[in-house]
Amino acid sequence: MSRQKLGQHFLSSPAWRQRIAQTLPADATATWLEIGAGHGEMTEFLAAHSCRLIAIETDPALASSLRTRFANTPKVEIVEWDILALDLSALTPERFRVYGNLPYYITSPILSHLFRFAAQIESIHIVIQLEVARRIVATPGHREYAYLSALCQYFTRPEIVLRIPPGAFLPPPKVHSALLAMHLPGERVHLALEDDEAFLEFLQHSFAQKRKTLRNNLKSIFSDEHITHALAACKLVASARAEELSLRQFAQLFHLLAAEK
Repeated sequence: MSRQKLGQHFLSSPAWRQRIAQTLPADATATWLEIGAGHGEMTEFLAAHSCRLIAIETDPALASSLRTRFANTPKVEIVEWDILALDLSALTPERFRVYGNLPYYITSPILSHLFRFAAQIESIHIVIQLEVARRIVATPGHREYAYLSALCQYFTRPEIVLRIPPGAFLPPPKVHSALLAMHLPGERVHLALEDDEAFLEFLQHSFAQKRKTLRNNLKSIFSDEHITHALAACKLVASARAEELSLRQFAQLFHLLAAEK
């Protein structure tokens, strides 16, 4: 399937490629993993500023073109595969940085997959839809704050670095984009949680229905009595909603509910 069919908008503007390149870490010793290398819009820069580059491309024709283009560049390895099906730790035992111009509709699945390998990742630099970037950096109390915000801030410290207009891409998307930098680790290192999977499942339940209170969202996995007791112990009102809580508050609530369960 072509990248265009997958929702990929190629970064065709040399000026914007240069602006993005200037924001990336200047680390000549780094191993980079590039997601969706496309025609090699950013591959050449990443290769020039790294000791090793693993460029992942799922489209066979584009992967073949990349192999030809970088045939005489030993530090560049072209991997023709779906990023969501790759065991990244098998690609390299080293720590690595990530760059990607991500198809908009699979941004969340790709990030969730990357976070499985958080222990190996130095930083993530991705071009995504501006609306999604704003959701990722949103803080408690803001309308955009949701499960994706909590997930990304659990593993990383995200920031919007550049806002990119549709004209920078071919074909131009109907929305604005952004370069998002995500530095690891995130809030996770301060929360002393032993089971990431259980905590993230708890967060998903907490944000399940935005219009409902946290108490109502959690009734599917905990008794009302336990929820009432835990909310009171955390000094949260019974009508509290998930978008009002910080990750520290979620962790405290999770500890209490898990212990009572």
